[in-house]
Amino acid sequence: MRGTMAWFNETKGHGYIWTETGERLYVSTQGFTGGNAPIGRCAGLVVEFDVATGTDGRQAVGSFLVEEDAPRRARRHRSGH
Repeated sequence: MRGTMAWFNETKGHGYIWTETGERLYVSTQGFTGGNAPIGRCAGLVVEFDVATGTDGRQAVGSFLVEEDAPRRARRHRSGH
């Protein structure tokens, strides 16, 4: 599945992902492949994941951040003034 990070607290080791269908799924540090959980601001970053159902309900597992090409920014034209 694909979705976006809602938030992730690296100190507490957990956060939430919004799925493409609008479901909010819990994700822990262990839910990221290779322990590569997000660091710093991550809201809105694209993430791919699988869904597992445990004792606390549905949660994201096998998650990883998707590297997307950043849109190119226009350069400012510098005038001679």
